[in-house]
Amino acid sequence: MTSYKKLEAWKKSMLLVKEVYQIIKFYPKEELFALTSQTKRAAISVPSNIAEGCGRNYKNDTIQFLHIARGSLYELETLLNIAIMVEIVSEEKVIALIDLIDENIKILNGLIRSFEKRTDIK
Repeated sequence: MTSYKKLEAWKKSMLLVKEVYQIIKFYPKEELFALTSQTKRAAISVPSNIAEGCGRNYKNDTIQFLHIARGSLYELETLLNIAIMVEIVSEEKVIALIDLIDENIKILNGLIRSFEKRTDIK
């Protein structure tokens, strides 16, 4: 398949993980096993599923993992909105992060469409 490290979707999602870690280090300790942990897992899931999908031998498997990565982006956005809603973090602190999530979704949607159109792989 494709080398995942060359994909813009993977590179941007790795940047997203870094930015998420910068934000959640300020979450309260009582959220460590709840919102903090879940937010980390959602962020990490994005580049991990892109990489795993690209390691698959079949186009449909790759596309499925890219869909999972996209779902994790929506989960991450929801978790950040929850953190705003319960006043763990201010909207101003995560606005750039939400913009990065939106950018990741657009890039991933393009990658999914690209794989769906490919006829050179099974």
